[in-house]
Amino acid sequence: MLSSSYVNTFLFGIYPYICLVVLLIGSLIRFDREPYTWKSDSSQILRKRQLRLGSNLFHYGVITVIFGHFVGFLAPHWMVDWALDAASHQLLAMVIGGIAGVVAIIGLTILIHRRLADPRIRLNSRKWDIAITLMLWLQLALGLLTVPLSARHMDGSMFVTLTDYVKGVVTLDGSAAALMIGVPLTYKLHILLGFTLFLVSPFTRMIHIWSGAGVISYLFRPYQIVRTPKTRARESRS
Repeated sequence: MLSSSYVNTFLFGIYPYICLVVLLIGSLIRFDREPYTWKSDSSQILRKRQLRLGSNLFHYGVITVIFGHFVGFLAPHWMVDWALDAASHQLLAMVIGGIAGVVAIIGLTILIHRRLADPRIRLNSRKWDIAITLMLWLQLALGLLTVPLSARHMDGSMFVTLTDYVKGVVTLDGSAAALMIGVPLTYKLHILLGFTLFLVSPFTRMIHIWSGAGVISYLFRPYQIVRTPKTRARESRS
């Protein structure tokens, strides 16, 4: 079905822009109307066990994966070709992405088990909390499945095709969808689920991914002064 030209044009030529527009406009509306919901809703107070390990593994892994996708797919060819040919670039992406993906999916599996196995956490979890977590797990699994699939053709041709497609979407190239005709199903599902995650982010806890860019500001902000009850008591006596 995905090989049909009309379906292919919609899924890879129109659907990505629907998802990106909803992500941008939906996020702006949510920030304006419901700013206090702009958070990840931590469940640490309910149960600390497994949270630190699972969260650290997932976030370190997934941040590496996301950064690798941006650099690998969006960097202009002239910035990469002088150091790496297509085959070497693909191998580098497979190794780094594969390791980071394994780390991320292990961490996310721990978090899923924690959320579903603990009655209190599950009771305080919205349906979308569970759904978005399972979608992320599936997306990581699909990404890992592309590693052995890529190993079957190490000439780098498929990597170049996918790179050109992603750049075509970013540069509003209307012919980019045609590049996806003939691409294996696993890659297609991985791309479509990735855009779908963008689509649902403004309506879920995934909205907090925007705050990642704000982390840089913490490096330059002044120190925060925290006064505990004991500190206040000493200050009042002095």
